[in-house]
Amino acid sequence: MRTLTSLLLAMMLTVLCIPTPATASAATQSSSTFTQSLTAPGQGRVALVGVPGLVWSDIHRSRTPNVWKLVTQGGSASMSTRTVPPQGRGITCPVGGWLTVSAGQRAGTPGKGCQATPTPQPNGEGAAIPGWRDLVTHQSTTGYAAQLGTLGQTITDSGGTVAAIGPGAALAAADKSGNIAKYATEPEALGDPARYTLIVMEAPDLANAWAEQPKDEYGIPTSMPSTTRQAAVAAADHRIGALLTTLPADTTVLVAGVSDVTPGAHLHVAIAVGPSATGRPYGHGHLTATSTRQDALVTLPDLTATTIQLAGAEPAPQVVGRAWQSAATPAPPIDTVTELADADLASQVLVTVRGPFFAIFVTVQLLFYAFAALALRRRRAASPTPARDASSSPASTPSAPPPAAPTPTQEIPRRDAEDPTASGTSPAHGEDPTASSPSPVPGTGLTDSHKSTGPAQPTEPATSPNGNGNGNGVDNRTQPHAERADLPANRAGFDVASASRLLVAVQVVSVVSGGIAVATFLAQLVPWWSLPAPMTALIVTILAIAGLITALAFAGPWRTHVLGPLTVVAAVTSVSMLVDVMTGSTLQVNAVSGYEPVTGGRFYGFSNIAFAIYATGTILGLAGVAQWLTGRGTSRFVTMLVCGLYGGLAVFADGWPSWGADFGGVPAFVVGLAVFLILLSGRRVSVVKLLLVGLAGGGLISAIALFDWLRPATQRTHLGTFVQQVIDGQALTVVVRKFTAMVGVTVGNWSLTLLSLVALAFLFLVLNRPSRWGASALGQTYALAPALRAGLIGALTCAFIGFLMNDSGIAIPSMALTVAVPLTLAACVRSLQLAKSTPPEPPSTQAAPTEPAHPVRRS
Repeated sequence: MRTLTSLLLAMMLTVLCIPTPATASAATQSSSTFTQSLTAPGQGRVALVGVPGLVWSDIHRSRTPNVWKLVTQGGSASMSTRTVPPQGRGITCPVGGWLTVSAGQRAGTPGKGCQATPTPQPNGEGAAIPGWRDLVTHQSTTGYAAQLGTLGQTITDSGGTVAAIGPGAALAAADKSGNIAKYATEPEALGDPARYTLIVMEAPDLANAWAEQPKDEYGIPTSMPSTTRQAAVAAADHRIGALLTTLPADTTVLVAGVSDVTPGAHLHVAIAVGPSATGRPYGHGHLTATSTRQDALVTLPDLTATTIQLAGAEPAPQVVGRAWQSAATPAPPIDTVTELADADLASQVLVTVRGPFFAIFVTVQLLFYAFAALALRRRRAASPTPARDASSSPASTPSAPPPAAPTPTQEIPRRDAEDPTASGTSPAHGEDPTASSPSPVPGTGLTDSHKSTGPAQPTEPATSPNGNGNGNGVDNRTQPHAERADLPANRAGFDVASASRLLVAVQVVSVVSGGIAVATFLAQLVPWWSLPAPMTALIVTILAIAGLITALAFAGPWRTHVLGPLTVVAAVTSVSMLVDVMTGSTLQVNAVSGYEPVTGGRFYGFSNIAFAIYATGTILGLAGVAQWLTGRGTSRFVTMLVCGLYGGLAVFADGWPSWGADFGGVPAFVVGLAVFLILLSGRRVSVVKLLLVGLAGGGLISAIALFDWLRPATQRTHLGTFVQQVIDGQALTVVVRKFTAMVGVTVGNWSLTLLSLVALAFLFLVLNRPSRWGASALGQTYALAPALRAGLIGALTCAFIGFLMNDSGIAIPSMALTVAVPLTLAACVRSLQLAKSTPPEPPSTQAAPTEPAHPVRRS
């Protein structure tokens, strides 16, 4: 344990002393430029144009010429507009979108459905928002505690002037009292725009057309016809053009689709043209922000932060967004628009297929567990039972005592019917079957004579040439449990062989199943969402990638090892996700097990589900490596050092702000890894050790979060932001919101809860408990590969603590179990295939029968 702690601290100090690696989204921006944008923000004019509902598929050279021109002149991105959604719908209403721009934090409205935008009450040149106080009060009930009026108040306090055009714009531009200094209904009524630091204009044409559509049971309007939409988009483009002709040349123009105008959530338009905070124009190409770390992806609160920075004001701490930055990815306008429209399509397809995919996934997993349990039961039923001679009763020939349970250093008995060396031959009559004792192959539980080239294949029935066999390639003299005499010989052999074939199928399907989790991320290498049948394309892509991983698992000499396939799949899982998170987490965006940009829960680092898969793969992979090293005679110190080094790197990558930025995962990962290392070292896990390790995990993530907080506010991740929320007294709001979400997911997502319970029942009641419906396969596997026990317990511990500490609730253990249980089953099947016969005791003298014979009852 001291070794692990020292390694973690050493790696942390090393990274603290070297420059932080640039993230994928900001790799093209030099550090000097970024520093300049932080220390010397330019005082400028800003025109913020909000078009509720505007998406990239609306943009066309002829239908929207003004917006098209802006695309050719500046930076563009997709914008996630997630706010506090209305009841029953996961969308952003126009009023909620404008209030979020006002606060720089997710905001919403009370009641059902999308509320109508309140009409400002004139007050001289300005106006006041009716019902403002009620809107402010409601934010305390949302879990985000948004402070309405932050944008307008910040600009005013810095000496700037604010004007609003349209009711929605008035919501965004109002100060904390709900007042706007200058309000107009049309751009022409505004007067000289050069008088204002910030002009906020609403182009409400899409929102107004949507509001006229029939409403569903949740009070949300249905989708508008395409012709109606195109006409509304053209009208909004005309409004934008009218404003652009009046603006001074040095004005920075921000165009944003601030909300949805459909029953489903979308990614929306984000465009920036004109001088940036550095004084240089926004470059033609993509926009990005440190809030997402993804090229061409920003958020609605980022719009608030960008506006404040461009106006030369100090950013307010309650604004959670980060200012937009240019990413040097120039492309023709048609390519930019097409690419961003495709990103929205991918997000829509993901929302559509995610629910059905997980429903199919859970169903298939449950059916597979049932199939595997039946296969193991059939193997038990087909396994030879004590022979009964026709001329004697069971009492006439005492049975040999059952073999003693093997210790971890002994070989597990292997049945000859599943041993390739038993096919077609048997010991000669009178020959001692134990005369030759092959040497064991280190680390596998195999002997030299039991090496195979892959998953054990069923042997063909063979008749012993000397008459000592039973006609099925099994010698009764070396098989302590012969076939039932009341069954035909070929029938008994068929049962054994078919049961063996079932085990081969179970092993292969188990490895495929264990590779599904990482395949859901690797599938992002293929644009499956753009194919005609995206759901089918997704499933085929994931299965194909899982199949490639399975082929690798059985491709080399490691396939003969009990933990060989498990180690390969777990290692691919761990390394793939580690590399991805160190290079920008691009595989997690729009992945079926990753981020949904439209929901805006997370955009970089490890999501909760990704953490569960990554941590489980890491710990199980290290268990396989440890077993391999031990089998090769490597010292325990070196084995522990290797596992501690990679495990420490994996934990560090999970928590480091530039990579995983995972707050709740680090303590869980530290405890799970420590439990694995303690058991691997041969020591016992105690409550005191768990408490100490838990404190170490909490201390590590606290140190990382504190380091993140010490950086400038614009560079912080949510780790440093949480530290600031603790200082500001807002941490309890965050904790309560996440705890509520955890309970909601656990209670509401019954399918994942059921999957977790069934997986645990299969693991402990089928694999680990001899019974009518089980086999003592897990104990045999532990005997052949003791490191698996340490790895499995460590992985389950990590999953349980992650369940308690993250807002994804039951999703974390369910995904961890979908990796751990199938791979453990594959190892158990391999241990059953490697089990060989134990030589029988010498036969005793036949005794006189004392009671009538009875058929031997099968267990």
